[in-house]
Amino acid sequence: MYYRVLIVDDHPLARRAVRALLQDESGFEIIGEAENGEEADRLCKELLPDLVLMDIQMPIMTGLEAVRRIKQHSPHTRIVILTVSDDVADLFTAIQYGAQGYLLKNMDPDEWMEYLRGLLDDNSDISRGMADRLFHLFRSSRAQDDNTAVPKPSALSAREAEILTYVATGRSNREIADLLSITENTVKNHIKHMLSKLSLDNRVQLTAYAVRHGLTQYGQISKQK
Repeated sequence: MYYRVLIVDDHPLARRAVRALLQDESGFEIIGEAENGEEADRLCKELLPDLVLMDIQMPIMTGLEAVRRIKQHSPHTRIVILTVSDDVADLFTAIQYGAQGYLLKNMDPDEWMEYLRGLLDDNSDISRGMADRLFHLFRSSRAQDDNTAVPKPSALSAREAEILTYVATGRSNREIADLLSITENTVKNHIKHMLSKLSLDNRVQLTAYAVRHGLTQYGQISKQK
């Protein structure tokens, strides 16, 4: 797939480093840069990027607030958070607001690009590390869902709930299809229906939902690995 990219970071050197990485990769075209969340929000309305690479800590408006605003007017724009800190609270907030995931700025360039492509590929595994962090976050969290806003798991069919369990452990569509003896296209359709029923945007949010509602075996599976 081809992505038109907006880079958002308040440090010019950081923006230059991301630009240098993407310029050598096929499938990416950098269409603009922003140095704060407010500018990113404005440019998203003007340029309509497919992908936003968003720093968190910026003046005027943080990246997390920018994610929330951008998703309100451009729900199909994919946003990946760029951060120097593996802070689960920031990850939780970013996912709640609709981000696809996050990338650490100090990752090896090859690993960085591999993970970015993985986050953008709907058929790829969710990072098991991300799923693990979500599991522990929601297990320890005392916050409760707003029952009037979040659909109950009963909205899902038995097959959808079964597939959701596998999604939450980082299984790819192909792996789920093989495990359930169904086609990969059937898995895709079930996931699409679940996202619609639960008013969610992506697989990472599905993982968060599954963990919060006890629809995952990830804790037990991870202990066996």
